[in-house]
Amino acid sequence: MSYTFLEYPDRDMLAIDLANQLAGDLREALAHEDRAVLAVPGGTSPGPVFDDLCAADLDWSRVDVLLTDERWVAPDHERSNTRLLRERLLVDRAAAAQLLPLWAEGQDCDAAAETLAARIETELPIAVLLLGMGADMHTASLFPGADRLAEGLSARAPILLPMRAPGAPEPRLTLTAPVLDGALRKHVLIFGEEKRQALEAARGKAPEDAPINAVLDGAKIHWAK
Repeated sequence: MSYTFLEYPDRDMLAIDLANQLAGDLREALAHEDRAVLAVPGGTSPGPVFDDLCAADLDWSRVDVLLTDERWVAPDHERSNTRLLRERLLVDRAAAAQLLPLWAEGQDCDAAAETLAARIETELPIAVLLLGMGADMHTASLFPGADRLAEGLSARAPILLPMRAPGAPEPRLTLTAPVLDGALRKHVLIFGEEKRQALEAARGKAPEDAPINAVLDGAKIHWAK
């Protein structure tokens, strides 16, 4: 497994440069395909990247935006990743993009997973992927110790999988490892010494213990303190 590690002098420069790389990747994808899927994480780290990326000059009307995972809460909930996208990415020029939802009103995540996955399946593979990583070496909602982690890492995994994990207050829906690893261009965003040390600690571990290892091959890792 090999990846490229890019270190930045500060988080602002990382956000600007990463946004430019994502935009360039999308332009390249759209030069060859009618549409392109951009898959992105929630959480706090990607917000500044979204703030820069949303103004990128490209044909956003041909871009499908997809979360890598979502907490099963309403889209207006403060913990909703969908809410983050609507506030910080799907604005400015990027308001023309189409959101592929990971939420369905009036259903639980187990019941909704298959229907939501069917909509995503027609748009795969992911053209451009941005992932985060936790200090526990999880990515998306592929958590060490999660109830269906082995299934989510399997080569025969479905596109979407409900996931419950210790310490995660809500059930979640997550893209599975084969879908994430099958992205044509992969980027991972990490901040801080703790996560850099976690990345080093992941080296050589099985994906069951360090799920990030299921998606790192060929990726660019972007890091700043």
